[in-house]
Amino acid sequence: MVKLLTVKELQAKIAEAEGAKATLALKRQQAEEHEKAELLERLTKPSGLSDDEVMEKASIIINRAVENGLMSVQVFRFPHTLCTDNGRAINQGEAGWETTLTGIPKEIFEFWRRQLQSRGYHIRYEIIDYPNGMPGDVGVFLSWG
Repeated sequence: MVKLLTVKELQAKIAEAEGAKATLALKRQQAEEHEKAELLERLTKPSGLSDDEVMEKASIIINRAVENGLMSVQVFRFPHTLCTDNGRAINQGEAGWETTLTGIPKEIFEFWRRQLQSRGYHIRYEIIDYPNGMPGDVGVFLSWG
């Protein structure tokens, strides 16, 4: 004989399943927040790469873009919170926006200024997404030609 659960038993099962889903969602959210915090921590510290090492990486990225017929390429992406003004100056295209950069995004700009600008490369930092209508990540683009 098949036993049919009572409504109370069904409600208890549903509540248990929903509790398990909520616990799992909370654990995922906490893991994502932890990963974001670790990423921000890494991006605020010096990369430790020499100009030669960065030049090698840049060369690979640029050559791949050129082989694909491109005249520019996104070389980096970072959260707007790495800017001292949360990306406002970049978003507004204000003169001196580069002074708001910190960490690795600042290193990239300084490398461009030291090594690539005199070779004719251009650099552009721009807000590339707007979650909930607010500035999100910043993209770093190199262009030539």
